[in-house]
Amino acid sequence: MKTVFVTVGTTSFDELIESITSSEATQALKARGYEHLVLQVGRGSVFPAADSCPHIRLEAFRFKNSIAEDISQADLVISHAGAGSCLEALGAGKSLLVVVNDKLMDNHQLELAKQLHIDSHLLYCTCSTLTETLRTMDLSVLQPFPPGQPKKFADFMDKALGIK
Repeated sequence: MKTVFVTVGTTSFDELIESITSSEATQALKARGYEHLVLQVGRGSVFPAADSCPHIRLEAFRFKNSIAEDISQADLVISHAGAGSCLEALGAGKSLLVVVNDKLMDNHQLELAKQLHIDSHLLYCTCSTLTETLRTMDLSVLQPFPPGQPKKFADFMDKALGIK
């Protein structure tokens, strides 16, 4: 069963949870062959019921000690743009779609998502463009993120955040 795992990390990103569980988004996922949607909703006030998405099997939880198993079982990871969440999904070799919270001030997450996209490691969008991105995305263009190179990652983060 093709599975999508969505994570908001430790934050509250209700707009992402509402967007991914919309009828349009779940239809787009179903059209791509996804049958199972697992949501990690964090501290948000939105907690969809298991029967709230008629097009797809839905599970939701707030937090776990580790989401590594959820990531490893997913065919696609959809994440907020937090560095830790992005690195965990990329480190597991998963196709990653990052949804940037464009309502944040001083959005360094957008800079990180843009740089990882330029380097072909992920796709990114906002909540307002999520459904269209799900309909048109080409995951075959993504390149694996090189594992185990902390110096390279530190340099990458410096570059992405404009420090160097």
